[in-house]
Amino acid sequence: MTRRYLEDLQVGETWTSDTVTIEADDVIDFGRKFDPQPFHTDPDAARASPFGGLIASGWHLAALAMKLCVKARLFGETPIVGVGADELRWLQPVRPGDTVHVKRELVEIQTIPDKPKRGVAKARIDLINQRGEVVMRLYGLTSIPRRPPDGAQ
Repeated sequence: MTRRYLEDLQVGETWTSDTVTIEADDVIDFGRKFDPQPFHTDPDAARASPFGGLIASGWHLAALAMKLCVKARLFGETPIVGVGADELRWLQPVRPGDTVHVKRELVEIQTIPDKPKRGVAKARIDLINQRGEVVMRLYGLTSIPRRPPDGAQ
């Protein structure tokens, strides 16, 4: 597998992940462990909620989007580091049985004057359901190495 450096990236570059179907057991398990609200953990209570049924935690969706991106190894063997996320928004509920995927687009590439060996890539990360609706959006910030001056890989 090759390495990709900051200089190899282009604003506008896109990528689409594999799909994953959200299962009720996964929604409930994640909710019980990390976001114990009744509309994530109890199907009966969820029916009486404003959502009218069980929905996945937004944090579950964010973790799932991260997993899909990491699994794809978008930067090859290059050691990358997440440095943050901007504007995380949960736009539509995701229910058991929904199938989602990630679409990522690079929107900004920055060099860092006081860190000449690394830069930052900013990507819009959309989690999209089977109906084509964006259910979650965030802008991920990733620290990426710059190409070594000697051209070594």
